[in-house]
Amino acid sequence: MTNKTLGIIGGTGWLGKAIAESLLDLEFIRPSDLLISNRSGSADVAPGVRVLSDNQSLVDSSDIVVLSVRPEQFRALQIDARGKTLVSLMAGISASTLSAATGARVVVRAMPNAAVEIRQSYTPWFVAGSLTDEERDWLQRLFECVGTADEVPDEDCIDYLSALSGTGPAFPALLCAALASQAEAAGIPARIAQRAARAVVVGGGQLLATREPKALLDALMAYRGVTAAALQSMTGQNLEDIVGRAVQAGAQVARRGL
Repeated sequence: MTNKTLGIIGGTGWLGKAIAESLLDLEFIRPSDLLISNRSGSADVAPGVRVLSDNQSLVDSSDIVVLSVRPEQFRALQIDARGKTLVSLMAGISASTLSAATGARVVVRAMPNAAVEIRQSYTPWFVAGSLTDEERDWLQRLFECVGTADEVPDEDCIDYLSALSGTGPAFPALLCAALASQAEAAGIPARIAQRAARAVVVGGGQLLATREPKALLDALMAYRGVTAAALQSMTGQNLEDIVGRAVQAGAQVARRGL
């Protein structure tokens, strides 16, 4: 458990709330050391957690401030975070912009995804400014409360990963919907098509938790049967190029700002 005071602006939104609940459940932070803010200044939170309606009051009372708001809401915040470490969970807002607008001593950009709800997010993070090894370790452990995390070497990595891991379930959901739709078009009853597609995506994801993707693909291709035929068809249509263009399109949005 840490004795740092943490404030989460937007702490009752889906992302901020999921993070706050995980930090408390895992006893990473004491309720008395956690502050959250929202417009009403009230929320159903754990006993001891302070809920504020004034963002500046939260900043003044916190050692570390987390911005868990939509990028388009950032300009309206107008907070003074001089001397603080500011952790931004927003895509498309650069560290330099955050620093200039808030005066923060250190800016950390992190990109968790919707899997924070089940503590399975992958969170890349980047630091602009100077942190001690102890402070870096604290941040790593904070992000690990909702899944896995890595500090990345430069800010461009965050912008790219905003479109890769930051999209969370979007790509698996797209694949699941496509598989179900094609099965229905082939005459499979809708209920069965949807259950089959979901089982492929969810079950396959669980298997990949303990297997290397290339090794798994090689093993499946070795049978030279139904799976190999399906995979070869997708490979022949340059699936990697399609995925690459999709991620780059998202990354470009993040790089130029939302």
